[in-house]
Amino acid sequence: MDTKQNTALLRALTELPGPLSARGVIHIAIRHTDRFTVVGNDLAQHPGLSTTAVGFAVRIQSLPQGTEVGIKALAARFPEGEKLIAAALRELEAHGYLQRARTRLPNGRIVTRTVFCNQPAALLRPRAAATPPQLPPAARPITTHAQASEPTVKPEASPEPDPQPEPTPDPPAPLAAPPQAAAPPFVRLVPPPTAPKPPRPPLPRPRELTPELERISTALLSGLRHHAPQFTLSEEHVRELVPGVAAWLERDAHPDTIRHTLTINAPEPVNYPYQFVKHRLTVLLPPPLPGAHDLTPPPARRNPVTPFQTCDGCERAFRAPTPGHCRDCRTEDEQRATAA
Repeated sequence: MDTKQNTALLRALTELPGPLSARGVIHIAIRHTDRFTVVGNDLAQHPGLSTTAVGFAVRIQSLPQGTEVGIKALAARFPEGEKLIAAALRELEAHGYLQRARTRLPNGRIVTRTVFCNQPAALLRPRAAATPPQLPPAARPITTHAQASEPTVKPEASPEPDPQPEPTPDPPAPLAAPPQAAAPPFVRLVPPPTAPKPPRPPLPRPRELTPELERISTALLSGLRHHAPQFTLSEEHVRELVPGVAAWLERDAHPDTIRHTLTINAPEPVNYPYQFVKHRLTVLLPPPLPGAHDLTPPPARRNPVTPFQTCDGCERAFRAPTPGHCRDCRTEDEQRATAA
């Protein structure tokens, strides 16, 4: 089966001026008018960069300002994997095309800022002094050799009609600066460090602090230092934490369970044992145990059963909510009433 030919490409080849090359690439250059990016040969033909790195450099150069160009952002946009993208970015960094630096924003957040330069070698060359603006070719005075050697006084010639003065072309209007797009408004994604923090939940309290609950809670808090020396509480802190332990005991929590919950997986060291114990008593409070009525399954719903009735006329059994006649007897009574 023959390969399908591109007729438009073949027609464009016939319109190229001059003889075509017998081998190698033949360029058909069509001028771009919109949506294009200028790429220099120092990047496109860089001998030290791989084709993958050159491709990603062109893609990054074509993206608008502010576009995320991290490894994960590029992997989500293009089919290459993260390892290949990371290797290409390292190549561009090594040759000066790309620079990544961590920057702290005013709100304290640390972000990675990426800077891309299309000609890193030009940054190393000394800057030339500012030159006066050159006039466009249309506005420059043209002086030829013949005009320079022409005498200032011309001989008299036969009178001829005065030629009409040629209209002077208007000077080209200055190019207006392209309108700059307004920067997008800054949207704060995290609260500032000075934002007010939400109030902490209060320490749980029992419905009634009985002397028995108070005695067990005090003994449990005072004995924490025997199980973990870092949980040594002062007498005042023990008195303040007693209602929280009493709330756990009121919900049928065993003292060993409370002690294990307060001391398990504690950091080393515990700098503020009072705050640590208060936080766990508040956040890890178990729910009340369900009662017997909570565990009783709901009664099964039954469909109402229509009882049997005995017909007053033919004494036949039929289903009906109230006594009376069956359907046949009611039909015969209606027919007799109609005939009469």
